[in-house]
Amino acid sequence: MLFSGITFGLDRGQKAGLIARNGTGKSTLLEIIAGKGMADSGKVVIRKDIRMLYLPQEPVLDPDGPALDAVLASDTEQATLIREYERLATIPESHWDAQQHRRFDTVSARLTELGAWQYEARVKEVLGKLDIHDFDQPCGQMSGGQQKKVALARVLTEDADLLILDEPTNHLDIDTIEWMEEFLNRSQLTLILVTHDRYFLDQVCDSIIEMDRGAVYQYKGDYAYYLEKKAEREAGDAVVMEKQKAFYKQELDWIRRMPKARTHKSKARIQEFGRIEDKVHQHSRTVKQEFFVKMDRLGSKIMEINNIHKRFSDINLVEDFSYTFKKGDKVGLVGRNGSGKSTFLEMLWERMRPDQGRIVKGQTLKMAYFTQMGIPIDESRRVIDIVKDVAEEVYVDEKHTISASRFLSMFGIPHDIQYNYAQYLSGGERRKLHLLLTLMEQPNFLMLDEPTNDLDIQTLQALEEFLVHYKGCLVVASHDRFFLDKIAGHLFVFQGDGKIKDYYGNYTMYRAARDRALRQEKLQARASDPVVTREPRKADPGKATWKEMREYEALEAEIAELETRKTTLEQQLNSGVTDHTKLQAWAGELSETLALIDSRTDRWLELSEKCSA
Repeated sequence: MLFSGITFGLDRGQKAGLIARNGTGKSTLLEIIAGKGMADSGKVVIRKDIRMLYLPQEPVLDPDGPALDAVLASDTEQATLIREYERLATIPESHWDAQQHRRFDTVSARLTELGAWQYEARVKEVLGKLDIHDFDQPCGQMSGGQQKKVALARVLTEDADLLILDEPTNHLDIDTIEWMEEFLNRSQLTLILVTHDRYFLDQVCDSIIEMDRGAVYQYKGDYAYYLEKKAEREAGDAVVMEKQKAFYKQELDWIRRMPKARTHKSKARIQEFGRIEDKVHQHSRTVKQEFFVKMDRLGSKIMEINNIHKRFSDINLVEDFSYTFKKGDKVGLVGRNGSGKSTFLEMLWERMRPDQGRIVKGQTLKMAYFTQMGIPIDESRRVIDIVKDVAEEVYVDEKHTISASRFLSMFGIPHDIQYNYAQYLSGGERRKLHLLLTLMEQPNFLMLDEPTNDLDIQTLQALEEFLVHYKGCLVVASHDRFFLDKIAGHLFVFQGDGKIKDYYGNYTMYRAARDRALRQEKLQARASDPVVTREPRKADPGKATWKEMREYEALEAEIAELETRKTTLEQQLNSGVTDHTKLQAWAGELSETLALIDSRTDRWLELSEKCSA
């Protein structure tokens, strides 16, 4: 049973995020809403005039069709006319007959009437934003991530009333995710989506729908509001559960003492006991458990990267990069897709060699590598047997071990799934299994390439807690900004053309610093522009007025206060606090403070010319 008795509704313009554990049927529920699957019972009611578009987690495209055609492959009049226009345009005009001439004129006139020429330009613009520039490349020659982007471009460019998105941020880099946030926030459509990206949920969604233990809970607010209200609900549930546990113990004692000959009343009591027992056991299976694993000892020499270079044909991925890893390093790799992050990890893993330079490893180094591609799994075997092939027991510290089964349970793979065959695992459950098998190697140098894809939020929280307390070295490539902010206090920023910036700070700090640098560049460019002569004022053309003199003096004090506040906020962001609500609030205030500094400085520069005249 995936879910039962699910009931909720969406209002016009509502943007809802759907949250649930892996394997509980999120994708199945979206398919049912989109009309791509059937529920065993119940119904989905959608207004007749609603145009609905659905982006599945693994879209299927025509392998022979080019990217542009895949985006335009809809039944709207605009897309149909553009496809016909493109078809007619490929026929030499000398081969046209009178009917084709008339049809071409009709199509062109109708496209002009609908304003569809802008539609095609918009499609190409969105594809470009998603880093798809070869519009004629067949979809069959694209990677899975590129195909997902093409399918995403299709649903974003069509005029829809209801948009259903299953993991839309997978395979997208951070800049593209932030562009999509702005795109969806500007639109007036109704949206329901599944995503593990908590910053994306916070920026885009105005409500959260949570599926938990067979029930649905709706929260009218963003992700931060959902966390607050969920904590309140769980605190109330805990009080009720404690009472039910006490009642369960009392009834269990009665059941054990009850004679075999039972009255009708006692049978009803037994049925009620069974209901309470199910609740108590279900709650015990969902209690959060700490997740740890022992790592091998790490010596003083870990890994040295000495002046490495790497190119593929005419693409420069890494140029003259050096770094010496220290104990406890937790480094995040950020940059656009194709900028070289995965190649960098492959070189550290020695699956790929640098063109120049050397990578020298210490003798105690024990590495493990979680890749985007996953690992081959025997579909005919049970999950628990696959894990036991690696180890029957897992060391959590120097002296204590836990069974493989309990280890799986701690990471959100319960007993009923452990004894399933691997072929029945969902995409997220497969990723969990791959991640657990990687951690069971007990590495002291851990490399993770996009570990957050397809994982539910509860699993991400467990992984984050593990990595926060992990004593070894960590290198992680991720587009999940929340995950990076919590785990990595040090970044390698892949800027393109082989350049890698070594930045000390988390992603929010880096983004604030980058935005400030861009504003400073604009300010300097504006200051270096030629002075435009203006009509002199009649009163006193060269002198500042008394009011402007007072404003000039006040601005100096205000800018000094803003600079002090900026320094305080930067120190708070760099303090190691892991509360995402505080981090986000500080980052938002820092962004506003930087904008105020820029605007006040512009005015101060303008007045300083007058006051010094």
